[in-house]
Amino acid sequence: NKKTEPFDADEYIERLAWRTPGGGSKGGAEAFDPKRLLEEFENHIEELKQLDEKIQRRVEKLEHQCHREAKEFAHKVQDLQRSNQVNYIDIILGLSIFNRRYPLWFADVKAKIASKYHDLERQLIQEFTAGQRRGEIGRMREVAAVLLHFKGYAHCVDVYIKQCQEGAYMRSDVFEDTALLCQRVNKQVGEVFQSPETVMAKLIQNIFENKLQAHVKEKLDETRRSDIEQYLKNLYDLYTRTTALASKLTEFNLGSDKHTFLSKLIKNIFSTYLESYIEMEKDYLRTRSAVILQRYYDSKNHQKRPLGGGSIQELKERIRQRTNLPLGPSIDTHGETFLSQEVVVNLLQETRHAFERCNRLSDPSDLPKNAFSIFLLLVEHLCVDHMDYALEIGLSAIPSADAKNANLYFLDVVQQANTIFHLFDKQFNDHLMPLISSSPKLTECLHKKKEVIEQMEVKLDTGIDRTLNCMVGQMKHILATEQKKTDFRPEDENNVMIQCTAACSKVCVYVSRQVERVRKSMDGKNVDTVLTELGVRFHRLIHEHLQQYSYSSMGGMLAICDVAEYRKSAKDFRVPLVLQLFDTLHALCNLLVVAPDNLKQVCSGEQLTNLDRNLLHAFVQLRVDYRQARLGRHFS
Repeated sequence: NKKTEPFDADEYIERLAWRTPGGGSKGGAEAFDPKRLLEEFENHIEELKQLDEKIQRRVEKLEHQCHREAKEFAHKVQDLQRSNQVNYIDIILGLSIFNRRYPLWFADVKAKIASKYHDLERQLIQEFTAGQRRGEIGRMREVAAVLLHFKGYAHCVDVYIKQCQEGAYMRSDVFEDTALLCQRVNKQVGEVFQSPETVMAKLIQNIFENKLQAHVKEKLDETRRSDIEQYLKNLYDLYTRTTALASKLTEFNLGSDKHTFLSKLIKNIFSTYLESYIEMEKDYLRTRSAVILQRYYDSKNHQKRPLGGGSIQELKERIRQRTNLPLGPSIDTHGETFLSQEVVVNLLQETRHAFERCNRLSDPSDLPKNAFSIFLLLVEHLCVDHMDYALEIGLSAIPSADAKNANLYFLDVVQQANTIFHLFDKQFNDHLMPLISSSPKLTECLHKKKEVIEQMEVKLDTGIDRTLNCMVGQMKHILATEQKKTDFRPEDENNVMIQCTAACSKVCVYVSRQVERVRKSMDGKNVDTVLTELGVRFHRLIHEHLQQYSYSSMGGMLAICDVAEYRKSAKDFRVPLVLQLFDTLHALCNLLVVAPDNLKQVCSGEQLTNLDRNLLHAFVQLRVDYRQARLGRHFS
C-alpha cells in the first residue's frame, strides 16, 4: 500500500554504484575501481534489455488478447442485436396478424401496432435499397427473405426493378440495352430472391410497358401523318426488333408459359398500329405506284389517253377471224413502246417490300388475304396501268397491211413485254406464293394471274398477227414494185443470165431481217410458233405471186432461180414445215420448164405425187406453150 515514488534515473544509478564493491566515489572499505563499475553497468544494461523485451512480448500478447476479446464481444453484441431485431420483427408481424384477426381490439393499440409495422417495413426497404446500391448481395438476400413476410415485399421488388434500370439506357439502341440489362439482372435475381422467375417477368413487363412502348410511340407517331413510307419502314423495323428481343428473352426462366406472356406484351405495344397496317400499306402502295408511273409518262411528255380495251372474248374472236380491224384510233408513237423496265423494277421492288412487311406484320389468319390484296394492286399498276396500256397503244400504232416502209416496232413491245412477264412471274413465285401456298387464296391468286396474263397474251397475239400481215404486205409491195412481166418472158431468150430477179433479192433481204427481229423479240417456243406462221404466209405470198405470170422456157428457169433463193431464206426460219413448203414449190416450178412428154413423169415424182391435180394443172397452165403444145391432155 506504500505510495510508489516517481522514477529518478540519477538516484537509480547512484544506488547501483553504491551497491557495487569499489564503486563508491569516496569513503568505503574498498578503493574506487572504475573498470569493475563499467563492467557492472554493462551487465546491468543487458539485463534491462532482456527485461524490456520480455515485458514488450507480454504487452503484445495482452493487446492481441484484448483485440480478440473485443471482436468476439462485438460479434456477440451484433448477434444479440440481430436476434433482438428478429424477435422484434416476429413480434411486430404477430401483432399485425392479431390486429387483423381481432378487429374489435383497442383502437389506440391497433394504431400503434400498425405504425410500428409500417415503420419497420419502410426501414427494411431502405436497407435493401442501400444494399443494392452498394452491391451487397448477401445483405439484399437477407432483407428480401425478411420482407417476404411483409405486405411491402412487392414494393421491394418494384424498387429493385426501378433501381436496376438506372444508367442502363445510355446508348441509342434501346433493344441492345434491354438485352444486356436482362442478362445482368438474371444472374443477380437468383442470388437475391426466392422466386427469381417472378422478378424477371415483372422486370421485362415493366420494360415493355414503359421503355419500349414509349420508344415505339415516339418513332411511329412522328412519321404517321407526315411520311407514310418512313412510318411503314419504322413499323417493320421496330416490330422485327421487338420480336427478336422477345426471342432472346425466352432463354430466361419467366414462368410456365413465357411465350404467351411475351406475345401479349408485344401485342399490347403494337396492336393499335397493326390493326390499321394493311390499309396504310395499300394506300401507300397505290400512291407510290401512281407517282412512279406518272413520273415516267411525264419524262416522255406523254399524256395518257383512254383507249378501248374490249373484253377477252372480243379479242379472242378477232384472233379467230384474223381480222385487221383497228382496236382504237390510229396513232403515231414514233417508235416508243411505252414500256419501261426501270418502271417495272421500281413497282416490283415496292411490292416486294410490301410483301415482306405484310408477312411480318399481318396476323397469321389474315396473311393470305392481305398478301392477295397487295397482289391485286401490283396487277392494277403493273399489268393494267402500264403493260396493258402499252399494248393498247402498240396495237393502235400498227399500220395497215398495205402501208409502205412501215415501222413494225410492235415486235419491240413484244420483246419488252416478255422480259416483264418473266420478272412478274418471278416475284409471284418468290414472294407471293410462300404467303398463300397453304391457303384457299392460292386458287384465287392463280386464277387472277392466269386471267391477266391471258388478256395480255391475246393482245400480243393480235399485235403479232397484224405485224405479220404488215410484213407480208411489205413483201407484196416489193414484188409489185420490182417484179416485171418480162422477168419471166425475156425478149431475147438467148441472151439471159440465169440468176434470181431483183425483186426476189430484195424480198429475201427483207425476210432475213424480219426473221432476225422475231428471234430477238420472242423466246422459247414462241419463236418457232411465230416463224412458222410467218413462213407459211411468206410461202403463200410467193405461191400466189408466181401464179400471176406466164413463163417462157427461159423464164421458167429464172422462176426456179427465184424459188431456190426463197428456199435459202426459208432455211433461216429453222422450221421443217416452211422448208418443206418451199421444197414443194421448187418442185412445182419444174413443171414450167420440163419437156411436155416428161410432165406426167414429173407429176408422179416423190414431191408432187400427193398434191391436188388441179394445183399441178394450174402451174402447167402458166407455160407460154400450154395451148400450142396442148399440154392440157396430160391432165385429162
